[in-house]
Amino acid sequence: MTDLLGEKDKTPRTARGERTRRALLSAAAEEFGEKGFHEGSISGITRRAGCALGSFYTYFDSKDDIFRALVADMSGQVRDYVGPRIAQARDGIDAERLGLLSFLEFARSHKEIYRIIDEAEFVDQAAYRTHYESTASRILVRLREAAARGEVSGEPDEIHAWAIMGMNVFLGLRFGVWDDSRPVQEVAAIANALIERGIGSGGRDGNPDNA
Repeated sequence: MTDLLGEKDKTPRTARGERTRRALLSAAAEEFGEKGFHEGSISGITRRAGCALGSFYTYFDSKDDIFRALVADMSGQVRDYVGPRIAQARDGIDAERLGLLSFLEFARSHKEIYRIIDEAEFVDQAAYRTHYESTASRILVRLREAAARGEVSGEPDEIHAWAIMGMNVFLGLRFGVWDDSRPVQEVAAIANALIERGIGSGGRDGNPDNA
């Protein structure tokens, strides 16, 4: 089937097709995570996935195409892993602790995510920005909902969301990828104390006028 622009729709239409596409994405994560985008190859991906070359082109147009899809897929995996755990939070501040804790867990079992997302900055700038902008947007929504419940002081700003995300990203790199020996609960608790003292309902709101 083709769309109005004459391009073929490569969305899987069967459960088997979805399994094949998933196998290719998982193989791409291994290939690019190990070799990087430029050294990784379509043949390497299909070999890892146990698929024929023709199966690759059934679902993806090129190496760039599957890399772009992989960045979006990994971003979605993080969201889907973290989301249900955050839903169990006692309050807005605890939600950020659980968010970091679950992200550390994810990073430890998917260490390739850092190389893939970092390379996206140079391979596909739009996918790279979308990954971080959507993550920060979800954090900001949580903060504003917490503020409405009186769990966060002041009026949460985009800066708060990006600051928390930035902290999480580098803690994930240090304690998820480089060294996974420290308990994730401890890392998350220490980091969360900074948030609680900074924007918690009993702390300051991050406004310099209140310093």
